[in-house]
Amino acid sequence: MNDFLITATVFATIYGIVFLFIRKRERMALINRGLDPRSFEKPYNSFSSLKYGLLFTAIGLGLLLANILIKINVMEPEAAYFSLVSLFGGIALIVDYLIEVNLNKKRKRSANENPQPITD
Repeated sequence: MNDFLITATVFATIYGIVFLFIRKRERMALINRGLDPRSFEKPYNSFSSLKYGLLFTAIGLGLLLANILIKINVMEPEAAYFSLVSLFGGIALIVDYLIEVNLNKKRKRSANENPQPITD
């Protein structure tokens, strides 16, 4: 077990260094060509706290429901915990996706109705 952790840490460190080196070279090439490297970055997504909040709430609900089903002898413990945590976690991620799509549509619609004036 200990050897696996050491090997994984070494490979993760090498991967991180190579990734950062390649990223720096890409950015320098963009700057040399007169392009802004920030224009290729993804915009900030403010939905991560919503996603994690829904996910952990649903996992807690799945654990609670599994515990109740085990106490009243409806399901076996292993099956109850695994299936309900997976089920509620998946439902939470689907709900998060639907909320994000709906909010993004509203943002695009409001941006199209109220265009920003172009100023130089």
